[in-house]
Amino acid sequence: MRDVSFDRESLFAFYRAGGDPAAVLREAHRRLAEAADPGVFIDLTPLAEAEAEARALPPFDPERFPLWGLPFAVKDNIDVAGRPTTAACPDFAYTPERDAFVVARLRAAGAIPLGKANLDQFATGLVGLRTPYPAPRNALHADLPPGGSSSGSAVAVARGIATFSLGSDTAGSGRVPAGLNNIVGLKPSLGALSATGTVPACRTLDTISIFALTVADAWAAFEVAAAHDPADAFSKDRPAAGFGAVPRGLRIGIPSAETIRFSGDAAQAVSFAGAVGALRGLGAEIVEVDFTPFFEVAALLYEGAWVAERLSVVQEFRAAHPGALHPVTEAIIGGAERLSAVDAFRGLYRLAELRRAVEPLLAGLDALAVPTAPTWHDLAAFEADPIKPNSDFGTYTNFVNLLDLCGIAVPTGFRADGRPGSVTLLARAGRDGLTASLAAALHETSGATLGATAARAPAAPKAPALPGPGETALLVVGAHMTGMPLEGQMREHGARPLGPVQTAPAYRLHALPGEPPRPGLLRVASGGAAVAGEVWAMPEAEIGPFLARIPAPLGFGRVTLSDGRVVLGFLAEAAGCAGAEDVTRFGGWRAWIAERSRSGAA
Repeated sequence: MRDVSFDRESLFAFYRAGGDPAAVLREAHRRLAEAADPGVFIDLTPLAEAEAEARALPPFDPERFPLWGLPFAVKDNIDVAGRPTTAACPDFAYTPERDAFVVARLRAAGAIPLGKANLDQFATGLVGLRTPYPAPRNALHADLPPGGSSSGSAVAVARGIATFSLGSDTAGSGRVPAGLNNIVGLKPSLGALSATGTVPACRTLDTISIFALTVADAWAAFEVAAAHDPADAFSKDRPAAGFGAVPRGLRIGIPSAETIRFSGDAAQAVSFAGAVGALRGLGAEIVEVDFTPFFEVAALLYEGAWVAERLSVVQEFRAAHPGALHPVTEAIIGGAERLSAVDAFRGLYRLAELRRAVEPLLAGLDALAVPTAPTWHDLAAFEADPIKPNSDFGTYTNFVNLLDLCGIAVPTGFRADGRPGSVTLLARAGRDGLTASLAAALHETSGATLGATAARAPAAPKAPALPGPGETALLVVGAHMTGMPLEGQMREHGARPLGPVQTAPAYRLHALPGEPPRPGLLRVASGGAAVAGEVWAMPEAEIGPFLARIPAPLGFGRVTLSDGRVVLGFLAEAAGCAGAEDVTRFGGWRAWIAERSRSGAA
């Protein structure tokens, strides 16, 4: 057990061989004790309670329970039923009766919470040192901070104690700690993850974030957690979709030579240049962009309306408990008292102007690539000045949520001085799958180790193989996929699977009436999305006989994939989809079936 990596693939191999999740939990506690870092968790779930949860799991079935037996950490501004939530402020502590919406979904998928992880108090900071508890130690370098505000969440993953963890991200708290600890930090599109059961920082800008050793693991957790929550006024219907092979011909923007910032850190400049070269090697076209308006957006975050929003969260508590806030947290949040409603509106107007200025810079680009931070300031810098180095860490993160971009920080290998290299990939809201696909490919090319462990970055999803002579590529999106009830029909006609794919974002997926339900893929002129499926190679002579078995309103047509290829695939008649449930928000048939099973509908 000591030699087992806690990434999902390794743990699932352990479980398939008969391994016990209770043994994994015991090993997690042993690793935490070995780390001798009392700052990682504020509250640790007693081992006996966690083992009882493990014993109560249903039989191992990763199709129905995609996070089965995976230990995870929860930032202590997110509720876990029966465990205290403190937001790193002891006087604020309360014990919730229910899990946060996202935590409940993760547990329903088989994941087991280890405990509540440390943070910068009230999620205010990017350094991880603004806590009344012992601050976590950086997993790799004793002279570096752990990064914040999701400090304990990142360290728990980097040390191999948790498979993944939940953080939160308003100004970069889900990305900076990832960069400092050589792990992946997925910051979803705003609204994709419900905030119900989360102590907010800036409610209009917050999102729960996910840390993991690999992009695939972060995506697996995101895929489970992403769901619309009617109880959250800011929740949006933005399911996890689009993760797979990197599409061809991407145009990726980077800061221009005149506007890129490294705070005098030559090693960071060299590291970023290497990552840009790797992106070119993946077939991307690199476009230099004037980042001046992005930096102007970033400056708004701590200069106006959004500081007042932070104050609105703790105003009553702060008045009733003078002196309870950490001194640096108090200085930042307390500064909002000088702001007026007029200042708030001026900030909103300026943001609207800057958003308009950014639009043409993003036009024609698929994504942006930036250093996760311009430099890694050490602990001594923060002892000398707790504010300026923290602001420096936010150079490439503070503007992201204000512009409603999704993002993911990914390791790119160690710099010449041994410090971690990290790049953040950004894109418009809803394109989380694209940035994750690109991050996985970049992670693989880097050859980086995973966190502070000895494991290496895994292979990224690849484009499916091509059909051979006399075969036709056929897209299936439902019960004919591998492991699904009608896979046997494909085999009967001599078909062989080539691999998973995504359609272009031009389709809607419906659950046609009947039991068992059938998928209806419909091309639409607007409002389409990418839908997950598989490409199979079927002998050309079998296409006709196979089609004869398919009942109306289903048929075959030309389907465009996310990489631009056009293949033969299942399509439904528009009339046949009338009145059928639209399940596009789940990203694919497997995810809908899994959700249906979890909810007891099947």
